[in-house]
Amino acid sequence: MKDTHNRRRTRLSVFVICKDEADRIESCLKSVAGWADEVIVLDSGSTDGTVDIARTYADKLVQTDWPGYGPQRNRALQHVGGDWVFSLDADERLTPALRDEIDEWLDRPGMDCTMLKMPWRTWFLGKPLRFGRYSTPQGKLFKREGAVYRDHQVHESLIMPVRKDGFLRSHLEHYSWRSYAHAQEKHLKYACYLAQQKHAQGHRGSLAFASLRFFTDFSQQFVLRGGFLDGWRGFLMAVLLGQYAFHKYAVLATLEHEDRKP
Repeated sequence: MKDTHNRRRTRLSVFVICKDEADRIESCLKSVAGWADEVIVLDSGSTDGTVDIARTYADKLVQTDWPGYGPQRNRALQHVGGDWVFSLDADERLTPALRDEIDEWLDRPGMDCTMLKMPWRTWFLGKPLRFGRYSTPQGKLFKREGAVYRDHQVHESLIMPVRKDGFLRSHLEHYSWRSYAHAQEKHLKYACYLAQQKHAQGHRGSLAFASLRFFTDFSQQFVLRGGFLDGWRGFLMAVLLGQYAFHKYAVLATLEHEDRKP
């Protein structure tokens, strides 16, 4: 399914890690099929038809277990062959403008950046969020040589031998939440992952600190980062992020409580 008109000189790999994304993964993979030199999908036990859809578009499909976000992305890196790698999630889609801009950057003579960041256009309840955490540039595209993800369950950062960022103008479309309930569920799941990670690292939590973090994180998102300019959607997102911070440290406090039980 390669585009014979693609004359990009740099070999580019795209990988997607997923599970039960049948309602979204086709749009994701369609956005890179025929453009990337290879598309690799790592599925961790889907039961909803995701695998059948992925087979249509992927050059390589790997079925595996789920060790966490960092370890799974590192597994994906073992399968890529490109000089540059795009770590794409099933809820993201590239636009034609973004693909063209990436091609232009990767073909620049003497281009010495090792990571290209692009703005997220994150959709929430029917409209994109223009402000706050989910509008910040994302480092999804990077030079493969020496790159590895931290071995974290969630919020896995990328470690690179040399880091020099370039910034694109075109947006990466991001459809993270199917509904308000899904947004709540996803933030709670991530909060639990992070609490378990912090607990394993010896961090401490308390309900008092969890309550304080609700208000500070809500204020940062809604006021300091301009979430109020997104109207009622911005208010709901600020509440979600405040709850996310609260749950993270409340779960950490409960894990400590369990440790103290005789």
